[in-house]
Amino acid sequence: MDKKIVQVYYGNGKGKTTAAVGQCIRAASLGYEVIIIQFLKGRDSEEFSFLSKLEPDIKLFRFEKAKESYIDLTEEEQLEEKKNILNGVNFARKVIETGECDVLVLDEILGLVDLGLITIDDIVKLINLRDDYYKLVFTGLNMPEELIDHVDMISKIEQIKGF
Repeated sequence: MDKKIVQVYYGNGKGKTTAAVGQCIRAASLGYEVIIIQFLKGRDSEEFSFLSKLEPDIKLFRFEKAKESYIDLTEEEQLEEKKNILNGVNFARKVIETGECDVLVLDEILGLVDLGLITIDDIVKLINLRDDYYKLVFTGLNMPEELIDHVDMISKIEQIKGF
């Protein structure tokens, strides 16, 4: 791998995180180190707790302390949780700067933009931190148009039929 790849999974369908985790498993099976940082899931979101069994090849981090999702918190709880979320963003920045892993997934980071917790410029700065190879994978509900020129691959996951 000799160039940076930035990939986005977005849309209203289920499977964005699953697709990103698939990239992680593929990379780990090839011997690359992987870090996943999840945002906006709440501490009770155990859907991917099995990933801890794959350490040290795939490491999962969640900085949020509340059991509920951010949007379900009171305004006071959101202020406290915002600090935890921003700690997660700062950790992502450190991981990129130090080259700590080969693949970094920032799960639901685009949702942080939707909520006004970070800006599109913050994401662009993350993308531009390093010039050598680094695979970044972002997920979220919406894909800001301003990011299109900064990413290499965009996949939209739509729900066509639900139950």
